[in-house]
This record gives sequence, C-alpha cells and structure tokens, in this order.
Amino acid sequence: MTPHNAEQQPVHHTPVLLAEVLDALEIVSAGAYIDCTVGEGGHTEAILGAVPGCRVLGLDRDPSALATARIRLAPFGDSVRLANVSYALMVEEAKVHRFYPADGVLMDLGISSLQLAEKGRGFSFQRDDPLDMRFGPEGETLAEDVVNHYSERALIRVLQEYGEEPRARRISNAIVRKRPLRSTGELAKVIEEALGRRGRIHPATRTFQAIRIEVNQEMRTLETGLAAAIEVLKPGGKLVVISYHSLEDREVKVTMRDSPVLRVITKKPIPTSQEEVRVNPRSRSARMRVSERLDGGL
Repeated sequence: MTPHNAEQQPVHHTPVLLAEVLDALEIVSAGAYIDCTVGEGGHTEAILGAVPGCRVLGLDRDPSALATARIRLAPFGDSVRLANVSYALMVEEAKVHRFYPADGVLMDLGISSLQLAEKGRGFSFQRDDPLDMRFGPEGETLAEDVVNHYSERALIRVLQEYGEEPRARRISNAIVRKRPLRSTGELAKVIEEALGRRGRIHPATRTFQAIRIEVNQEMRTLETGLAAAIEVLKPGGKLVVISYHSLEDREVKVTMRDSPVLRVITKKPIPTSQEEVRVNPRSRSARMRVSERLDGGL
C-alpha cells in the first residue's frame, strides 16, 4: 500500500519498505504469514518468493484489490489464500484457512495505488468523482453523508481528529455554506477557495484523509486489528506494521509498548531510505514498527 497523501502512479509499483519487511518477518520455510492489507499483492508476492514452502493468507476489504492480487499471485497456487474481509476478522479467517497460529503478521496501512487510480471511488481530488471513499461495498456510510449531513461541529471534530487539520473550522464552515456537494471536485474547490493555494501540497489533502478515515472507521478497525494480530501470532512470531500518519503510528506504538505479550524490536520507527523516497516519493511518510510475540497465551 501507499501513503495517504499520494499522487497517482501506475499500479504494481514496488511495495513500500520491501527489503525491511522481509528482514523483519524473518521468513522460514513452511511458515504461515498473514498480509492484512494485501492490496495489489506486492508484499505477499515478495514473501512467497523469498523462501520456498512458506504460505500467505491475504486479507482485504476491497474486492477490486483482491481481483488484482489474485491475478498477480496466481503462479503461487495453493501457497496463497485470499479473503475479502477486514483484518479486524483476522482471527476467524486464520482459523478457517489454517493460519492459526501464524509466524508473522504484516499490516501495511493506508490506501493503495489501485484505489487512488480507480474511477468512481472518490479517494482522489485529482479527478471529479462521486463522494464515496469506501474501501468495500459493505460500508454503509459514504463521504457524501459526512460532507452533506454531518453538523458543522461534527465536521470540525472529524477534520481535527483524523486530519489534524489546523484550519478545520474554516473548512467546515465553507462546506456547510456550500452544501450540497456531489463530487470530489466540488469539495476540493470549496476547500481551495476557503484556504487559498500555496505550495506543492493541495489544501484539501488533510480533509480528504480525515473524511476517508471517518467513512471506513479506520482507527477503530486498527485498534481491533492490532489486538487480533497479537492473538493470532505464535510465540516468536513477528508483527510488522507500516503506518503513514501520526494517528496510526501513535496507536501502533502504544499498543506494542503496552502489550504484556509483545517485545518491541524497533525502539524507533524505521523510515524509508532517501533512495526509496527518490524512486518513489509517495513512500516518504511511511514508518515501520516491529515487535515479537512472547511465550504464553496460546
């Protein structure tokens, strides 16, 4: 997956922090690994190709992403299993597919290139799409609901909490005055008119991130998913999490630090290298944390 504040690039780019992920997982033959956000299948492909005989269970809420991953990972046959579910349901899926307990769990958070590029999804302000932003079709709340039906106070809360947007009040007031808004282009224009345009980063970036997080309940899902990952790991198993903004990284840091059954391996998060950022600028905000499951509990 890729950072939230990303510009569009072709699908099938090199996954973020790939070498670091493979090193952290310490992949073994006959090992069972869970890729919680399989996306386009890049990390899973690398895991399966790293050591003969290992297996991967790939999860994703997005059926379009899974369709792409299924084609990409077809050469690995029965070594890979794919499931169209949220990683919040990881324990159940791991048991069904016989990946419980697992030797490693990878959580690459954020939004994929496929989702950004796909028309009609509403994730990008580079295009005029419907205000959707759902990761999967099962979601009941759309971005249009947040934009057009949340109170101004509720909008301010979402932008401050999930976008860490310092100008949340001005943006929310502008949105309420201009409602109803029916497309990403309309929303981006309202924000740009309210804030002006300075520098390289579009002024709607934080707002789009915040609304998407609200629509998909990403922080609540992350909390549940981290607990599930800890449960599913066998003693000595590795938990590897890549986050792209401070809210995610803070949740991961606190969970790893406070869990009585985890040993933190990375005292500080591992960033992308200057070379990786040069080749793939969208990786610049990525941070990886790693911990190991201790004995007991299973």
